[in-house]
Amino acid sequence: MDIGQTPAQLAKVAVRDQVLTGRNRLSLVERRDLARRIADHLMSAPEIRLAATVAAYVSVGAEPGTGLLLHDLKAAGKRVVLPILQPDRDLDWAAYEGDRSLASASLGLLEPTGPRLGPESIATPDVVLVPGVAVSPTGDRLGRGGGSYDRALSRVPPGTFVCVLLYDDEVGREVPVEPHDRRVTAAATPSGIVRF
Repeated sequence: MDIGQTPAQLAKVAVRDQVLTGRNRLSLVERRDLARRIADHLMSAPEIRLAATVAAYVSVGAEPGTGLLLHDLKAAGKRVVLPILQPDRDLDWAAYEGDRSLASASLGLLEPTGPRLGPESIATPDVVLVPGVAVSPTGDRLGRGGGSYDRALSRVPPGTFVCVLLYDDEVGREVPVEPHDRRVTAAATPSGIVRF
């Protein structure tokens, strides 16, 4: 065991490695098709149809793609806010005004360039869409390990539709849980939306 890492932390590393290896096997064509299917399911969900404001994110690497979804949300007249990673790993937020409003940032991220709304602003969207690596049958979400989204989700009011975007085989996995981890209420996959 690595010094300083708990059994739960080591188990999380193992799950992340397994999932990320699987993601990297997907071709760009497959990723685009799966992203379209996820976007279609989300745009049909009553929570999204009724939402005025949606917090989302710009996907990176082999994550389930969000480019088509962001376009669809804007086309449907939704206000979309995206995260800005701060030096302390907390998330600030700013409005998404289309692809031209995004700029390269640390860790290979794309972030909105508009005025910052503050970390507490995550409490106001009707829907919060988050990245993840896996989710348990009860909604325990495994992220990438930075803790940024767990901190942000601690500010989201109970009852808010919080949905992680995943591939089908990443749902229903055993996810190690630590006290700071926050649950999600749903997972959107290419096959549909699973509610917890």
